[in-house]
Amino acid sequence: MTAIHDTTDQKNLALLIQLRWLAVIGQVITILFVEFVLTIPLPLFEMAVVIGFLVALNVVGLVRLRSGGMVGNTELFLELLLDVAALTVQLYLSGGAANPFIYLYLLQVILGGVLLEAWSTWTLLAATSACFVGLASFNRPLPVPARDGTDLSDLHVQATFVCFVLAAILLVFFVTRINHNLRARDAHLASLRQQRAEEDHIVRMGLLASGAAHELGTPLATLSVILSDWQRMEMFTKDGEIAAELAEMRGQLDRCKTIVTGILMSSGEVRGEGTKRTSLTRFFDDLVAEWQGSRSPARLDYNNVFGTDIAIVSDDALKQVVFNLFDNALEASPDWVGITLMRRGDRIMLLVADRGPGFGQDILDQLGRPYNSSKNRPGGGLGLFLVVNVARKLGGTVAARNLPSSGALVELTLPIAALTAQGDFNATV
Repeated sequence: MTAIHDTTDQKNLALLIQLRWLAVIGQVITILFVEFVLTIPLPLFEMAVVIGFLVALNVVGLVRLRSGGMVGNTELFLELLLDVAALTVQLYLSGGAANPFIYLYLLQVILGGVLLEAWSTWTLLAATSACFVGLASFNRPLPVPARDGTDLSDLHVQATFVCFVLAAILLVFFVTRINHNLRARDAHLASLRQQRAEEDHIVRMGLLASGAAHELGTPLATLSVILSDWQRMEMFTKDGEIAAELAEMRGQLDRCKTIVTGILMSSGEVRGEGTKRTSLTRFFDDLVAEWQGSRSPARLDYNNVFGTDIAIVSDDALKQVVFNLFDNALEASPDWVGITLMRRGDRIMLLVADRGPGFGQDILDQLGRPYNSSKNRPGGGLGLFLVVNVARKLGGTVAARNLPSSGALVELTLPIAALTAQGDFNATV
């Protein structure tokens, strides 16, 4: 949470730096106009020193931003306080409280009200009020020469109008930008809350799966014993058809036991046995071969163009995630599934294509949300939900789109670094 506020404050500091550049440009233009067009003599050297101070302050601010350090309320408060001090000196040198540009104090106070905590804003208000009162008594009067047809009050009104327009433009521009930063922060916070809710959902699902695996262990073991007894009974062994069916039952039972074991391993019951060192190409080649042997799709086109092989640490949880992608494609398109493994820079890309009806627009708009599925059955949509969240934990992404002719394409992208260090996957899933 602190990092989010710090990022927002960094953006706000950048806006203050922009405001200061505009203030420098505006002061230079105003001083030159008053000195050479209105022929009102000004203390140019002293005013130039103040402008130089603002430029130096901006340079320090830019270095501060590029260093990437934390920016807090106190720093923003001091930045605004220094701006108030510079404005006070300029006003002291050019007529004090009689200078129409004294209303620029309001700009500083309003910015403080938007950017700062309450105590800082009230302090800034007290400082500007004290400066206003002080300038009414202590200032360097401007020697305004008399002009034919030009009343001093008219000149004051014109300067006041310029001050009003300038302050209004700056307020609209910068307050709008600041509000944009605040809305971006709020949106990011909402996204984090949604992500946390989804992760809590995954934890609950994991606990349920682990509990179910524990409960299924005993009946599966009982069935295994009974089935072994049947396979030794003469009355069953003599009948070839029954013996074949018992063998098929044995295969399916063993598969159920493997699935239960995999759930327990992924949930941490057998820590360390679910990971092993292998190479990336071998891992995906074996994974595709295992999935093809157990699912028997009508046609599978597997294209491995990853290139130079690299050593990785595999995990059964990652294997299950990829299986979910393959199963979804097979369910949508029993006649054909296309799988491509490739490399793009330092990332792994796994493309899974099918020739099914494709995704509905509502599914694409909320990809990875739990129970977001066109399958009218309990638990539909959890496969992609798990895929998206596991990929996000690894620093990867999942994207889906419909193909021009027919079918859909799902792209799983993972950073290679997430699979190359022992324990990285277990540390993040």
